[in-house]
Amino acid sequence: MSRDVILVDPLPRTVDLIMDPSVKARLHRLGEVVISEDRPMPAEQVDALLPDAVLIFGQTDMPKERLDRARKLKAIINVESNFLPNIDYQTCVERGIWVITPASAFASPVAEASLAMALDLARGITKADRDFRVGAEQYGLAGNEETFRFAGAPVGIIGFGDLGQQLRELIRPFRNHVRVFDPWLPEEIVQRADCVPSSLDELLSESQVVFVFASVTSENEGFIGAREFSLMRKGAAFLLMSRAAVVDFPAMLEAAGSGHIRVATDVFPEEPVAPDDPVRTTPGLLLSAHRTGGTRDAFYALGSMAVADAELIMRGLPPQLCRRADPATVRRLRSKTGHGVLISPCRGLPTACFL
Repeated sequence: MSRDVILVDPLPRTVDLIMDPSVKARLHRLGEVVISEDRPMPAEQVDALLPDAVLIFGQTDMPKERLDRARKLKAIINVESNFLPNIDYQTCVERGIWVITPASAFASPVAEASLAMALDLARGITKADRDFRVGAEQYGLAGNEETFRFAGAPVGIIGFGDLGQQLRELIRPFRNHVRVFDPWLPEEIVQRADCVPSSLDELLSESQVVFVFASVTSENEGFIGAREFSLMRKGAAFLLMSRAAVVDFPAMLEAAGSGHIRVATDVFPEEPVAPDDPVRTTPGLLLSAHRTGGTRDAFYALGSMAVADAELIMRGLPPQLCRRADPATVRRLRSKTGHGVLISPCRGLPTACFL
């Protein structure tokens, strides 16, 4: 007897992490659910299930030879939030198989944390707290000699996908002049958000606060380096909130340690960060352990968005909440697994190289 199998291979996520009981119940109503979450689903189990698989939730390798045997497959839903180079995306397009991710679930919490960290850098909140605890606090104006008001400060946003656009909406009450650098977007989209399309050099040199939401592609790895940091105003704030590999990380540490700029980062070249990594002792840094997107509600949103779109797909309708992988852009992406925001059309995507 023919059966509809839903293959759930979600690591590094788990079902309980991304689905509350009501969403899990909806998932089970779609078909026979087979889960492997203590380890990646073994290849022999995947191969045995493929002929009956209608949906795949997770990051299962799906080259053409597997797709050839998955004739009932309707969708692959990546719940890690990064489109990985382990799928034949072109074949999926040709066969009408949706490849989607609910990564935009992370956009709002990342934007919220980015604003909080920017306010911290501008007003020296964490530094003042540390000074106070060791008896080195300064009162009144003396305690604000190196601070600035975020309200009205010129802002630059590098990468204007879901994260950048969410951040732009959050900061509207602060009345900032906002420049945007995103070569993958037409100027009209930037202008509709009351922002000014800008070159990278202009944005860096004219902004008091710079937010980086760019994903890593074959074209932009390390594109912000020593030259770019030298363009920034002394004392400006630089917030790295998407992918560590878009910057020359040692150059960023040098710029912060020298006192030229102040830096906040939620991402690092290697995670977890080694105990003796210089990032832990470099002055001028505000550190966050890749946690800005990973709130309880954001993880549940991953699951609810994924299941809601799966319900539509099983009815023969297009998904409405998740982003679809585009072969023309996905092949340019360079990603590591393990974060909650990425990759565009994704820390999570209207454009493919900028989140």
